[in-house]
Amino acid sequence: MSYQKTKTKQCRLVGVPVQDGAGRLGCEMGPSAYRTAGIAKALSDLGHSVTDLGNVAPLPQRPMAHGNAALKFLPEVAGWTAALTQVAYEASAGQDAMPIFLGGDHSLAAGTLTGLAQRATEMRRPLFVLWLDAHPDFHTLETTESGNLHGVPMAYATGLAGFDGYFPPPPARLDPHNVCMMGIRSVDPAERRALETSGITIHDMRKIDEHGIVALLRPFLERVVEADGLLHVSLDVDFLDPGIAPGVGTTVPGGATFREAHLIMEMLHDTGLVSSVDLVELNPFLDERGRTATLMVELLASLMGRRVLDYPTRSF
Repeated sequence: MSYQKTKTKQCRLVGVPVQDGAGRLGCEMGPSAYRTAGIAKALSDLGHSVTDLGNVAPLPQRPMAHGNAALKFLPEVAGWTAALTQVAYEASAGQDAMPIFLGGDHSLAAGTLTGLAQRATEMRRPLFVLWLDAHPDFHTLETTESGNLHGVPMAYATGLAGFDGYFPPPPARLDPHNVCMMGIRSVDPAERRALETSGITIHDMRKIDEHGIVALLRPFLERVVEADGLLHVSLDVDFLDPGIAPGVGTTVPGGATFREAHLIMEMLHDTGLVSSVDLVELNPFLDERGRTATLMVELLASLMGRRVLDYPTRSF
C-alpha cells in the first residue's frame, strides 16, 4: 500500500448552527466559536485555499406526527437534513474540494453523509466514513427513547427502516461496510442489537486500550486506498475525553487523549485520503475560555498537515 500526502485543498467552511437534535441549547453557537478560534487562518497558514460559505439555514417542512411521542423537533431536523444534503453535494464539487462542516449537533450528519454519498456515486467512487464519537448514533425514529435526533444520523444514512415519510428520501445511501467507528463507549440496547448485523466496523475504547490506535486504524485506511475511495471524517467533541474537551453536552468519561486524537489526525494526513470533515457537538456555552474550540481547530490542522513538533504545545 502506498500513501500520498495531503496536497493543497480547496477548503470550504460551511456553518451549521443546528441545535434541534441535541438535548440542550448551545450548539448553534458552534460555527461562530470555530471561526473565533481561527479555523480559517489555521488552514490558510498550511497553504490551503479557504472559502467561508457562511451558515446554512434549514428548509421549511410540514408539521409531522409520529408514534414515538418522545421525538423532539422532528420537522426541524428533517428541514436541516434536506438543506444539508444539497449543500454537501454542492460543496464537494470540483477537484481538491474539501468541505468542512462546522456544527452544530451531530444530527447534521444525516444531511452531510447522504449529500456526500450522492457526490461519490456520481464520481463512481465508494464513500468511506471514519466516525469518531462516543456514540454510534444508530437509533431509528422508533427506537430512540430520549427523542434527541442527533442519535439517528448514521441509521438514516445507512438505510435503516422507519425514516420514510419523515426525513427526506436520501439521494444515495452509505454502505455500512464502509464505516469505521472509533472511540465508542456509550451504546443503548436497541443500537447494540442493530449494530450486530449492520456490517459497521466498531472499535470501542476497550479495543483502543488493548490494541492502540495504529493497529486498529491502519487496516481501515488500507481498505480505502485499495478501493480508491473518498473518506469523510465525522469528529464529535465527545470522542475526546471531557478532561481536555469540556465544551459538549454529552460528556462521557474515558475518551481519547490529546495524543491519541492527534495521532489519528496525523495518520489521516499521511494518507491524503480525506475529502470532507464534520466538526460537531461543540457547545461553547459549556466550554472553558474556548479551550475545546481551540483543540478541535488544532486537530483539524493536524489532519491538514500541521505537526505537533512544529508549534509549541498549548497548556490546557
